[in-house]
Parts: sequence; C-alpha cells; structure tokens
Amino acid sequence: MRNDKAIFITGAAAGIGRATALTFARKGYTVGAYDIDEAGLGTLAEEIGRLGATVHTGHLDVTDTDEMATRVSEFATQAGNRLDVMVNNAGILKAGRFEDIDVRAHFAEIDVNTKGVVNGLHAAFPHLRATPDSVVVNLASASAIYGQPELANYSATKFFVRGLTEALDLEWGRYGIRVVAIWPLYVQTPMLTGVDTGTTRSLGVRLTAQDVADVIVSAVEPSRLRRTVRQVHYPVGAQTKAFALGSRFSPAWLTRALNKRLAGS
Repeated sequence: MRNDKAIFITGAAAGIGRATALTFARKGYTVGAYDIDEAGLGTLAEEIGRLGATVHTGHLDVTDTDEMATRVSEFATQAGNRLDVMVNNAGILKAGRFEDIDVRAHFAEIDVNTKGVVNGLHAAFPHLRATPDSVVVNLASASAIYGQPELANYSATKFFVRGLTEALDLEWGRYGIRVVAIWPLYVQTPMLTGVDTGTTRSLGVRLTAQDVADVIVSAVEPSRLRRTVRQVHYPVGAQTKAFALGSRFSPAWLTRALNKRLAGS
C-alpha cells in the first residue's frame, strides 16, 4: 500500500526508531531514516526496500543544528515538498547514581535528549506548516511522571520534552500541527543493555520496540475521540497507564513514597 505521506525519524537505525520506520513503511509512507549508525541504516534500508516502500537514509548527529536543518530539508524535497510526521526519537540513557556518572556524560545526555529535540523541531517547522494535518511525535518517557533515582538526569531531560511538547501543541495548533509525546516505560532495546536499576528490577522490562511503534501509529492516526479531545500524551503499556493515571489523583507524598519504594531508595 502506497500513499503520498512522508515521515522523518531520528535515531532510526535500531530500537524504537527502527521499528517505527518499518511500521510506517508497511503503511506506505515515504520514510526518512537518519542516525549516526550508518551501518544500521544500511540494513534498515534493505528491509524497507523488500517491503516495496521508499526510504531515504543519511548520517545525522541530532546535536548538530546545521546538519539537522540540511537533512530535514533534503528529505522534505525528496518526499515531494512535504513532511507529514516528524519523530524526534534519538536519545541516550546513562543509568547509575548521579554523582557516579561523569559530568561530561550528563552533558552528552542533555545534548542529545533535549537539544536534539529542539533542533529537530526547529528544522521541521516550516515543512510541517506547509503540510496539512502534520504531526510531531516526541519520545518522552514514564520517567517524566516523577523524577527517577538512578536515572535523574535522563528523567530530567524527559520532563523537558514533556513541557516542550505541551507548549508547542498549543502554539502550533494555529498552523494545523499537532505535537504529541509518547510515554514508554522500559523497552527491550540496545539502550537498556547493561542497565540495572531498582526500577528495572522491581518493574521488569516488559515492552518491545514494536509496542512503542504501534502507539506512535495510534498517535499519528488518532481515533475521532482522541482527535476531538486533542490528546497530547500517549502512555505505552499497562504499567505506564497506571502510573500516569495514579499521578493525577494521588497526593504528592504518596507518589513520592511509591517511587521511592519501586526504586529501592
């Protein structure tokens, strides 16, 4: 099945980005898959080619403002001067006690997870504005519900993504652009290799990259009800849905106590 829609995905070589690229390729989208892992992009392009879909790949360091602007513009032109979906997926995770992680690693996490999203949004905006009913998908996290021990800096970057998403959905609504955030808990991807925290032990790693990709599809192509209420946040999995719902109604002390217990802090 082919259509004329185009999707640009950062961090597309592996994990959630790769699953998302393949899922939208199956739906007939023209896929822009970008990453610093060019070997991974090569195998992804082969897979998408076998599906009969169109894919454009290229190197992209999301912290490089100029490279981001160039890649997004190139892709929009290749896709017929349109950009229906921008997925800011690229991210890194450093786990451990805050003081034990080198400060340069903290800054690298901030650069990719926050500045990378800002770069993507800024580069994509003119192309999204020129495309009717366009959507931005930002990868947030269940760690943006309440600050997470052993993931303090990562959690903070996802609070940034949450706030930016909410604000821009209000700002960009005048242009017909929806801005949404996807909220997974722990996902079975290379990002979690070697990660062992209190919450990974107490909650487990239950989600797959495909679980997240499926929710991204539901956010990009929402039901009439979700579109009517202008849903912004999309939790992934029963655990995240329960935590997100609970945080709305439980007192702050109880939310803190629950997070402290789950983290074993």
